[in-house]
Amino acid sequence: MDYTFTLQDLPKIASTILLEVQNKVLLFYGDMGVGKTTLIKEITKQLGVKETISSPTFALVNEYEIKDDKVYHFDFYRINNEEEALDIGIEEYIYSDHWNLIEWPDKIKSLLPKESTKLILTNNQNGSRTLNIMPVK
Repeated sequence: MDYTFTLQDLPKIASTILLEVQNKVLLFYGDMGVGKTTLIKEITKQLGVKETISSPTFALVNEYEIKDDKVYHFDFYRINNEEEALDIGIEEYIYSDHWNLIEWPDKIKSLLPKESTKLILTNNQNGSRTLNIMPVK
């Protein structure tokens, strides 16, 4: 399903994502600067995270506690190979039944679970974004 939105629509689009997804592993695809982290901040806010959300570019993963669950936010932009993800225990995170929000998932392609959801973001010429949500097959 495709959705076109602006920054003002972020709360609505995050709510739509949370209603539409069938699992807790969300894979965020898109060019640098398309708004992956911004969208993740709104999703985590709606999940109940009270802390300030930041990109885990250097730490690779940030962990947030929410009521009766956890949220893991990954940014694999800076890794060179899948072994680096294995070194932080990626498999324990993504098979934990907690929320996993993963930026740059193409860097760990062979490690991703079959039960996940792709969220593909693209920039539009008018400044809006288009989001395509699809289950991984």
